[in-house]
Amino acid sequence: MSCPVIHSAVDLNQAMLPLDWILGTWESDEPGEGSFPSITPFRYTETLHFTHVGQPVINFMFNAFHAESKKPLHRECGFIRLQPGTNNVAFIIAQNSGLVEIEEGELVGQKLTLQSQALARTSFATKPHVQQICRQIQLRSDGKLEQVVSMALENQPLTQHLHITYRRASCPQKSPVEN
Repeated sequence: MSCPVIHSAVDLNQAMLPLDWILGTWESDEPGEGSFPSITPFRYTETLHFTHVGQPVINFMFNAFHAESKKPLHRECGFIRLQPGTNNVAFIIAQNSGLVEIEEGELVGQKLTLQSQALARTSFATKPHVQQICRQIQLRSDGKLEQVVSMALENQPLTQHLHITYRRASCPQKSPVEN
């Protein structure tokens, strides 16, 4: 399901039109799968919020919970930017774990492919430290959003860490029709 053309209180900045398909709230369709060689595999649910305020960025917030216990797992928030006149895209992300990252890549149709360009963390972050993150987000032909995240640690090569699909829970809020 895609959102119909929406006239919100503030129009989406023209620079962000190639990403209008991602706007709204997405909820995990079924629990996602999380794994990595150094941890016990787990299942999780997640809600994604993609919004805008008319600036040439999209704001986002991701909230993940353990599928069985419902305990909070991770939270990410940040911004998506597009380089004007190109398909180059950047995610600027802060995680509640103390990791801050810049991921860059490209937008091709309704698929984002990103990899970390810069990582920073709190001085007391748990080791081993994340060294690289790759992320792919795409709107599938069935209307579901799919995300795959891979990561590398100091002692582990780049390995798929997360896989999840989402269904659209809501579109950006419509404004009242003006006469």
